Amino acid sequence: MTQTPATPSGLRARLGALNAAAGRCVPADLAQLAARVFVAMVFWQSARTKVEGLFTIKDSTWYLFREVYALPLIPPQIAAVLATTAEHLLSALLILGLASRFAAAGLLVMTAVIEIFVFPEAWVMHGLWAASLLAVLARGPGRVSLDRLLRLDR
Repeated sequence: MTQTPATPSGLRARLGALNAAAGRCVPADLAQLAARVFVAMVFWQSARTKVEGLFTIKDSTWYLFREVYALPLIPPQIAAVLATTAEHLLSALLILGLASRFAAAGLLVMTAVIEIFVFPEAWVMHGLWAASLLAVLARGPGRVSLDRLLRLDR
């Protein structure tokens, strides 16, 4: 029995079946949970480096916002408090899956500000953060979230 070469439509069918099988191996809820938690942990860990104790902003944080980050239009004293508060609050919300799309949007804005005004050379890393945050915005938090439990996001 001779074997005939795979036709383009046969190859297409095989690739389609392979893609479908791969899609069944990873539950969407796992992907949505990972998209929320891993990017939120980046911001949470950053927030924790800015404070002592529960929420006393470190001298080094004031220095960074004054000398290194130096955002336009926002005084460094205000930027330090806003960024530190937002990193804590929005990352906690995202981890819990509460107000997830709002939290993702806020962290996406922070990512854009960091990329544009502070560290433009880190665009690959910021792109990965943005991809996770965009996934949460587009697809929601998934079933493993307080949003879903409280029926705030379907």
